[in-house]
Amino acid sequence: MAVTTQVSVDEYLRTSYDPDCEYVDGEVLDRNVGELDHAWIQRAILLYVAAREKQLGVTIIQEQRLQVNSRQYRVPDLMILLGSKPNEQIISRPPLVCIEVLSPEDRMSRMQKKIVDYLAFGVRYVWILDPKTKQAFSYTSEGMRLIQDGILRTSAPAIEIPLGEIFD
Repeated sequence: MAVTTQVSVDEYLRTSYDPDCEYVDGEVLDRNVGELDHAWIQRAILLYVAAREKQLGVTIIQEQRLQVNSRQYRVPDLMILLGSKPNEQIISRPPLVCIEVLSPEDRMSRMQKKIVDYLAFGVRYVWILDPKTKQAFSYTSEGMRLIQDGILRTSAPAIEIPLGEIFD
């Protein structure tokens, strides 16, 4: 059985982790940073959205701390925020989209907890991309759906990301 060390929120916020870790109810959680396929998909999404930020009225950032409540800090692979660059160093308002790219070590049970946290915080879309199967899933307050038409979508603003450009 793994032994965990409890730390305070203040200690977590004062400590630098490489790569950055998440914080959930007093426990510091390692993140799986993935392999080249993970990084490549993350990069492709970042570049695709970044090229359209002004047109869409959004900002995309990678691997940034997100305070989902007073005892939980998550670090999504990517976040799409409404509006321009935020002024705060730790994001404390719900992004439009949180994006997670699965790594070989990721467990769906752990990912489900993150999805629940994001949606409970008010994130409208949570996208999960699997480099191995080249599948994508969109989670909203209405449930989960497998992306079958090859396009990740949001509304208000309307964002469309063709998976063919991301998985190639």
